[in-house]
Amino acid sequence: MKEPKERIQKWLAARGHGSRREIEDWIRAGRLKVNGKPAEIGQAVSGHERFSLDGRPLRVSPEQKNPRQILMYHKPPGEICTRHDPEGRPSVFDRLPKIRQGRWVSVGRLDLNTAGLLLFTNDGALAHRLMHPSAEIPREYWVRVAGDVSESTLEALRHGIELDDGFARFDDIMPLQALHEDDSQYNRYFSVTLKEGRNREVRRLWEAVGCQVSRLKRIRFGNVTLPKELAQGRYRLLTPGETNALLEPIRPKKGPARTPGPR
Repeated sequence: MKEPKERIQKWLAARGHGSRREIEDWIRAGRLKVNGKPAEIGQAVSGHERFSLDGRPLRVSPEQKNPRQILMYHKPPGEICTRHDPEGRPSVFDRLPKIRQGRWVSVGRLDLNTAGLLLFTNDGALAHRLMHPSAEIPREYWVRVAGDVSESTLEALRHGIELDDGFARFDDIMPLQALHEDDSQYNRYFSVTLKEGRNREVRRLWEAVGCQVSRLKRIRFGNVTLPKELAQGRYRLLTPGETNALLEPIRPKKGPARTPGPR
């Protein structure tokens, strides 16, 4: 009987070695090899091959993957969301706990100066599903904006603006006047929600209406909210309840119950 095989990016992602998108990037860059030869996107593997990344062995067990773990992290400003940086800036991965097999895969990213909720998992396939645009998972941010924000400005942000990489809008936007003492006409706070994770999208939307974001913090991803007691730079595993809430939007939808017909 032939040994079952699976596409390389899906197989490696399921064992926590990156999201499918990240693994595809490795392949395009020629960084990933299988049995000494450059890997190809969609290549079928069984797990008994020799894998290497950047010339170093990639230790992967062909057996069943480790139990799924999902972790939340309160990112402070000034940390990057990649593992290595030529400039030597601190990475969010520097603070995370070690795991025996595989590695932490981030569910999306936050830019250097953005703080707040980041999720990580050792299941790369799950990270891919949570990040995929078809999931339409809302992300909520608190933002401090410098500039003249009129009602027409808010309406433009709600209806949408054409950015360099396409049309974008906030699904929800609400003023938070009582949140901070420095709230004024030219320094205002808002809660904004969108269902995408494009690069610097929140900042670029505000810039498109002539405003500058001076502080940005993600407080919610889907049904998971950043706890007030989780300090910057700290992490913890999601509770079973939080995990169920996070996975709810990507679970297969059940069809209507069928009424038994006559026998």
